[in-house]
Amino acid sequence: MSEFIELPDYEAAASVRLPAPEFYNFGFDLIDRRAAVADKTAFIYADANTGEVSRHSFSDLSAASNRFANLLGSIGAAKGDFAFMMLPRIPAWYETMIGCIKCGVVPMPGTGLLQPKDIEYRINKAGAKLAIVWHEHAAKIDVVLGRCPSLEHLIVVGGAQDGWIDYEAAVERQAAVLDRASAAPTRADEPMLAFFTSGTTAFPKMVPRNHDYAIAHTLTARYWQDLRPDDVHWTLSDTGWAKAAWGMLFGQWQIGATLLLYNPTAQFDAEEHLRAIAEHGVTTFCAPPTIYRAFAQLDLAQYDLSPLRHSISAGEPLNPEAIKVWKEATGTIVHDGYGQTETINVVANVPGMEVRPGSMGKPVPGLDVNIVDDEGTVLEEGAVGHVGIRLTEPWPPGLFQGYWDDDAANAACFRNGWYYTGDTAYRDADGYLWFVGRADDLISSAGYRISPFEVESALIEHPAVAESAVIGKKDELRGEIVAAYVVLAKGHEGGEALTREIQDFVKATTAPYKYPRQIVFVDALPKTVSGKIRRVELRAMANGEG
Repeated sequence: MSEFIELPDYEAAASVRLPAPEFYNFGFDLIDRRAAVADKTAFIYADANTGEVSRHSFSDLSAASNRFANLLGSIGAAKGDFAFMMLPRIPAWYETMIGCIKCGVVPMPGTGLLQPKDIEYRINKAGAKLAIVWHEHAAKIDVVLGRCPSLEHLIVVGGAQDGWIDYEAAVERQAAVLDRASAAPTRADEPMLAFFTSGTTAFPKMVPRNHDYAIAHTLTARYWQDLRPDDVHWTLSDTGWAKAAWGMLFGQWQIGATLLLYNPTAQFDAEEHLRAIAEHGVTTFCAPPTIYRAFAQLDLAQYDLSPLRHSISAGEPLNPEAIKVWKEATGTIVHDGYGQTETINVVANVPGMEVRPGSMGKPVPGLDVNIVDDEGTVLEEGAVGHVGIRLTEPWPPGLFQGYWDDDAANAACFRNGWYYTGDTAYRDADGYLWFVGRADDLISSAGYRISPFEVESALIEHPAVAESAVIGKKDELRGEIVAAYVVLAKGHEGGEALTREIQDFVKATTAPYKYPRQIVFVDALPKTVSGKIRRVELRAMANGEG
């Protein structure tokens, strides 16, 4: 590709088409090209644990990733090999990811929260030949090494370990230049990296992402994140989540923005994060709903949030009340967006478009996203159905082409000319999509179909509620009743009086039949490693199934 990608505004972009090269490599075609043509700060590294702050240019990143690619070549790692990766938010994550991509090794990022059994499953599912991990996690690999026969090379970052290649020492011995001709060419339709789904209902599914996925995220950066080359963008995400690819890697550098790579303290500190916005000049900010809800519990007037010009959220729908609190404090409206590990951002509240709090927004240009029934028929306005992405030629940008070695899952999600996301929603008269819930999360009570999100949105408006999760509990009379698990805000105590108060509040805020007939006060909600609420676990607990 000879030029960097430029895309028109949303209103002019209905038929936008991204470049579709036969061969593409993000490391060479984007990182090295920016280093050569328009070198600037690629990312700012800030470590809340040590106080270190450093700036890294595209040329720095090009050289460091070349060193790692040369290291991989020296140990015999080859194109198509899978590499399990578990690194925190440190520069080495970028260096190893891009080094792998340059030589065609397929990284499989994982969060540091994974336990040995999770790691063993991922390595064996892919037949991974390499493990690249932070020194604190090396012991987890050692525990399962004997049960992972495909593993050939162990690379440790941050501290030497017996039996492991010391990353820092090894890359220091490698050349900072890499002849592209010496690397096996990578086709745009070949695997570049792989993520695993959150596993909310079953074993995580392996999701390969091809090299053109790096191009497709230009749509994410342009039409949802509203990025410009002079922005400093910060996405709160663990490096093991697909959200890191959305907000910490591909689309931002396609646009030419600078990233903030922020390594936080072990325990989430809302104040620490709020201070970092001004300290590092963050202009565009993305956080999951959980974080915005935590921010809403603080006096936001104490913090300098003036650098912000655009705020976004994804992961689960953001409740309108949290949007309101953030706008009052920052002047920015949180633009919700929707997508999955299997996609790029496919629905968004696009900058310049009216934001309707609670709505996911409208389909992103280049993708046909709609609400369909089980047979693939597009439903009328207001009808709840499956969120589907129409399968087109050329293939929809950023949509994966199937789970790894899982014919049953592929048959279930690719059918009738659509990709079925597993989520349900409805479309209003103006084309906005409104999330209802995971298909298996909908509550059927006395003939009513109730969205957990609608009830949670009402609950969060009550001053005593910091966070909630709503599920259906089996009931002989109604089939199911609405049950709510509630985390209380500081200064509030659970009890019968508060239960009745919250129930009455929900009745007055939304349709009375949606109110939670049972409220359970809890200290925390069960979540996946990517921060999504595990309603399946709550349902099993409520119904005595686990």
